[in-house]
Amino acid sequence: MLALVPWILANPGSTLPAIAERFEIDERELERDLELLPMCGLPPYTADRLIDVWVGDDGAVSIRLAEYFERPLRLTPAEGLALLAAGRALLAVPGSDSAGPLATALEKLERALGATGGVAVHVGNADHLDALRSATDAGEQVELDYYSFARDEMTTRVVDPGRVFNAAGAWYLAGYCFRAEADRVFRVDRVRAVRSTGEPVVAHPGTPDGEGDLVYRAGPDDLRVRLLLGPEAAWVADSLPVESRKDRSRGRVEVVLAASGDAFLERLLLGLGPSATVLDPPEASALVSAAAQRVLARYAAS
Repeated sequence: MLALVPWILANPGSTLPAIAERFEIDERELERDLELLPMCGLPPYTADRLIDVWVGDDGAVSIRLAEYFERPLRLTPAEGLALLAAGRALLAVPGSDSAGPLATALEKLERALGATGGVAVHVGNADHLDALRSATDAGEQVELDYYSFARDEMTTRVVDPGRVFNAAGAWYLAGYCFRAEADRVFRVDRVRAVRSTGEPVVAHPGTPDGEGDLVYRAGPDDLRVRLLLGPEAAWVADSLPVESRKDRSRGRVEVVLAASGDAFLERLLLGLGPSATVLDPPEASALVSAAAQRVLARYAAS
């Protein structure tokens, strides 16, 4: 379907038989795909957020994209490379136009990323990955020395490992943490040591086993911060798991963001600088102000 849409847009008036022949599928399969396409969109699923598809009496297919397709994307380099790799894979689908709009857009993206000449995707290794995989496969409980980036602290935790997986270019361990008395996800590259406790893993009620869990899942006690982001900081709304988003005037965006720890929030807000304004709660403003004072004091001391 991702290959179908840009080709139909670039070839208005194409009929069902012609499209089915080009993409090497039967007409009924094509009709099923086109019936699904109008269900694709964004909340709140109003007319301006959905894709329109209609077939004329002569069998010609027309598509009108939703309004959000007109908004320029703000991509990080990692997101751009992921999009480029996926787009190149789509061009291999039978019927894709190697000189069409998708190919042209990918060429522009390649130049912007400096990735001309090909893209290689490498899923790297991490220290202790093999030990954690072995413990997970054997159902053995482990003790971890773990650095928490969000809280900027080193901790020791006993964990019943559930699964090891790769997401967004990093390896993670999901399991039940006895220190937190809840399910947690740990980045493997922040594990400093792994020791077996000699105990078997036991089942914990409510432990997720699907691959679709978010790497960070906000808890009820995590701080919620409402931010007003300037245009140059609007990438936060696209790159971080915000809980709500409102587009404001002059390219500004208001978001509600869950923060798992003070250190994460300090780094984010100090990095954004004047491009982000804390609307509430007041303690978040006080937190970043104190962090800025600490940084200034270090510069003064040096």
